[in-house]
Amino acid sequence: MSRESISGASGELFRIDGKPSASQAIPLALQHVVAMIVGCVTPAIIVAGVAGLSSADSIILIQAALVMSALTTFIQLFPLRKGALAIGSGLPIIMGISFAYVPTMQAIAGDYDVATILGAQIVGGVIAIIVGIFIKQIRKFFPPLITGTVVFAIGLSLYPTAINYMAGGAGSENYGSWQNWVVAFITLIIVTALNHYGKGIWKLSSILTGIVVGYVISLFFGMVDFSSVAAASCFQLPRVMHFGITFEPSSCVAIGVLFAINSIQAIGDFSATTTGGLDRMPTDGELNGGIVAYGISNILCAFFGGLPTATYSQNVGIVGATKVVAKRVFAMAAGILLIAGLIPKFSSVLTTIPSCVLGGATVSVFASIAMTGVKLITASPMNYRNTTIVGLAIALGMGITQANTALAAFPAWVTTIFGKSPVVLATITAIILNLVLPRDMEYEEVLDQVK
Repeated sequence: MSRESISGASGELFRIDGKPSASQAIPLALQHVVAMIVGCVTPAIIVAGVAGLSSADSIILIQAALVMSALTTFIQLFPLRKGALAIGSGLPIIMGISFAYVPTMQAIAGDYDVATILGAQIVGGVIAIIVGIFIKQIRKFFPPLITGTVVFAIGLSLYPTAINYMAGGAGSENYGSWQNWVVAFITLIIVTALNHYGKGIWKLSSILTGIVVGYVISLFFGMVDFSSVAAASCFQLPRVMHFGITFEPSSCVAIGVLFAINSIQAIGDFSATTTGGLDRMPTDGELNGGIVAYGISNILCAFFGGLPTATYSQNVGIVGATKVVAKRVFAMAAGILLIAGLIPKFSSVLTTIPSCVLGGATVSVFASIAMTGVKLITASPMNYRNTTIVGLAIALGMGITQANTALAAFPAWVTTIFGKSPVVLATITAIILNLVLPRDMEYEEVLDQVK
């Protein structure tokens, strides 16, 4: 839905404090929900599977994902102000559970439990608050080359998850069966076709449409079990401290590094929102308030079982395409997420989606994440210095992770931080190399020195 298609609508849609009518705002709000809801709940589904949660606990984790995404969006839309300080950006932003944390959360959930993820998330939230307060001083350590390398590592590390899901989910009885692959590829083909040939709402809802079609096909293969839906209640408030909170040092370090990176990366989404929808750059106050709110809201999320949230780039893209910035539209979208999260039967339906369907739908998402990293990397000149930074960071991060026993002689905390997910090691390597390697040394100069 482009701006041209709503050109006859009230100008209230294009003012940040505009008050469009419900008939104008609701379709646009639904457009935002459709674009992000699959990405919002899938990390919770993946983590629940790795952690071995029961059906009831999986529903609670998904419910928390929806409810806390809604609440963190509200905090960003309507800042809490006290003098010059603000908690929230006041910008038209949608928040949701982030895929950026999935590789590390999988490692923690496999070795520990969800409580350990939530404890590390609180520490990460504190780090995000610090980054938000000192954003001007810290930002220089995370140029596009570094953030691009991190995003690239995240995308690469998610590929095995997608492939395992396409095959039916590691450890499942029918893992690798032809039925799983047929359903997965049909889902993938639909998502890809709509992404490239679809227009308007069909393009925006490509992943959701692919999942619906894949889900229907999987019904004919007898892959869907509705027992959890029948057992789920019709209304339930989020449960405080249901999973508990545990602070495990190595997990806190691993998640904390990602929070620092994502705090910096959020600047890109805030900037894309203001330039695309408001024709200006974000103010220092908006950036500070937005990142501080990101940290505080994630601390709050941890107590309610909500996994780490972040700004959603696909919704930023919708803002740029439609120029619709009225906060009422985004508040309605958050309201829809909140209502969905308060209905456990809705969350329970999501747990019945077969792994092969999720794999077929998300493999393109993970590919997109990796390619976003490549775009950020190539925004910098690909000289000898920069290719060394990216190459070594990815080589060490991915290599040590894939060599399962490479760190076996080290203490367990070393393996948790550096050996389970490539993101942390790739990030640290890239930052150090960016600080120590000379900036004026080109490949030709190196060859001259060798000669």
